[in-house]
Amino acid sequence: MLNISILCVGKLKERFYTEAAAEYVKRLGGYCRLNLAELPEERLPERPSRAQIDAALVREGEALLQRIPKGALAVALCVEGRLLSSEDLARRMSDWMLEGRSSVVFLIGGSYGLAPRVKDAAVLRLSMSPMTFPHHLARIMLLEQLYRVFKINEGAGYHK
Repeated sequence: MLNISILCVGKLKERFYTEAAAEYVKRLGGYCRLNLAELPEERLPERPSRAQIDAALVREGEALLQRIPKGALAVALCVEGRLLSSEDLARRMSDWMLEGRSSVVFLIGGSYGLAPRVKDAAVLRLSMSPMTFPHHLARIMLLEQLYRVFKINEGAGYHK
């Protein structure tokens, strides 16, 4: 069974996000060992400078990199990443499992994204869309897509 970790900067606070996340975590339980970890988002002033943002990204990035499981393939969610269809992501995940990979970690940054060092550590930079979404919603979207990946790979009718 595949080990999937999702490392997120920031905590889900809104009930609609936590309920959606819980539903997909429950659904994924039959397909993988899922570990979801929330790391603290760096506090910044109301209107931070670019230098303050960059310093916060470095600190958040170090925390993320320290939590990547040994031997895991890292996937960084970032706006400049590759756009993949659900079927393409399903094929990619299936190929990793066929190669004997047992652990994949998805990295979701905070409201300012991910540090360059984190993106460089990833085997894949993945974009959900060219549109901008809140990082909390990206977590829900990723959970749903992972569930969809497993349903596609088992040939189930969830993905039409």
